[in-house]
This record gives sequence, C-alpha cells and structure tokens, in this order.
Amino acid sequence: MSHNVVSSLPVGRGLLCLIVAGAAWGTAGAAASLVYRASDMGPVALSFWRCALGLVLLYAARLAGPRQRSVSRAPFALRARRAGVTGLGLAVFQTAYFAAVQSTGLAVATVVTLGAGPVLIALGARLGLGEHLGRGGAVAVAGALAGLAVLVLGGGSTTVRPAGVALALLSAAGYSVMTLLVRRWGRDGGADAADTSVGAFAVTTLCLLPLALAEGLVPHTVEPGRLLVLLAYVAAVPTALAYGLYFAGAAVVRSATVSVVMLLEPVCAAALAVAFLGERLTPATLAGTVLMLGSVAGLAVAEAKGAREARVLPG
Repeated sequence: MSHNVVSSLPVGRGLLCLIVAGAAWGTAGAAASLVYRASDMGPVALSFWRCALGLVLLYAARLAGPRQRSVSRAPFALRARRAGVTGLGLAVFQTAYFAAVQSTGLAVATVVTLGAGPVLIALGARLGLGEHLGRGGAVAVAGALAGLAVLVLGGGSTTVRPAGVALALLSAAGYSVMTLLVRRWGRDGGADAADTSVGAFAVTTLCLLPLALAEGLVPHTVEPGRLLVLLAYVAAVPTALAYGLYFAGAAVVRSATVSVVMLLEPVCAAALAVAFLGERLTPATLAGTVLMLGSVAGLAVAEAKGAREARVLPG
C-alpha cells in the first residue's frame, strides 16, 4: 500500500492550513477593488490573470520544493482526469460567482454562494462520503449561515434577481464538487496538494482565457507599477498560497468543516473594508462576525477532538 504525504497531514495542521487560506482569500476582494481603481480591468480578466500568474507561482514552488517519492502513485491519466474535474469546478465557482455579482449584486451573490456551499457539501458528504455532521455540527453550520446572512445583508437594501440567484447556486455547486472530490481523494490516499493545485489552475486558466479575451485581456492604466504590484499580490497570497493550503487542508478535514472554516473569507474581507477602505463597523457587521467566528471555532475544536479520539481507538 502506497503511503501518501498529503493524507498523513495531521488534522490540526490541516485546520490551520484552512484558517490561513480563508484569511488570505478574504484579502482578495480588497485587492481587487484597488485593481479596479488603478485600471479598467474587468472581473473575468482579473480572474484569468489571478489564475495564470498563480499557476506560474505554484509550478515554480513545486519545482523548487523537495521531491517526495511517496506522493501519489496514481497513473498519469487518472491524475489528469482529476485535475480536469477540479479545474472545471474551480472555473465554474469563480466565473458563475462573478456573473452572479453582476446580475443580482454583491450581497445576494455572496450569501447564496457561500450559504448554499456548506449545505450542499454537508449533504454530499453524508450521501457520498458517509461523513456524519452530528447535532453539534448542524448547529454550528446553522450558526455560521445565520452569521453570514447578518454580516452581508444587515447593512442595507438588496435586489434579488432569479437569474443571479441561479448563477450563485451554480457557483456553490462548483465549489461543493471541488471540495468533496478533494476530500474523497485525500481520504483514499490518492491526492497530492501540489498536483491538485497545479492541475486545477492549468485547467481553470484555459477555461477563462476565451472569456478574458472577449472582455479585454490587457487593461489601460496610468499606474502600471501599482497595477503590477497588486496583480502580483493577488496571484501570490489569495491564490497560490491560499489554494495550496486549501487543497492540503481539504484532503484531511471533514468536508462540512472545510466549508464552514472557509467562511472566514467574508469575515476577513469585512474587517479589511472597515480598517482600510473607509467602511463603517455596523452592529450587523459585528454580530455576524461573532456568530461566524464562534461557529468556526466550535467546529474546529470538534474536528480536532474527533481526530484525537480516532487515533486512540484500537484497531
């Protein structure tokens, strides 16, 4: 039986990877807003450059890192199929979300996408992976979703358009499929975070290229230096670093827990908006943040406790 480096990652370290990834994802929105201020780059072109430059960084890190003989021995054709499915899931997740934002607004798109994700993942994990959420886990997921709704919708009026909601649900489905498959492959000992990340971003970059060309691949700007620095940050931190950690953590942590921990993204985004973009700290922002952080902490503690108990059980 081949031993897999990724699948042997301790659950506690996997949770830490997910927490850092969620916090890094939360900086992407603020960085994107600065990109839009510095140029006329569109959201699809930004997503393309984010993936393309992130792919370069991930591949360079893989070449520079130590070679592991025990990493996935799955046949190349199987690894290619897995990369294709994961990359398509990532492309659907990102592109449908951007389209939902354009159709029905940021608040509704965020709530539907990130709110439907944990529900779809919990259902898929129960039916496809045999993972039981438990009463405490169900309460934590409900608390996290309530916190998300308060955080995003509590600050003002919203417009709900059915087409935008459908696109947000499509985005959530892409995210859910990606998370569930990474967890399944990691649990079976056939997933490697480096392979998964590089393969997924290669496929996503190819999928986004024609859409980005149609939108306009090269932006106009009077601040090229600032734009390049911002693009480098978006590619390095909320992309290469965050997704590398996400794929590593998602392989060893229960899928429902992954989906709730990654709700740290809107919490960090809200904190950055208040601290650096001049937005006000409203009671809704504070209440939603407390609910979500409490739910994330509760699930993380339960996940770590379950992992410790599993290690001490005989057999």
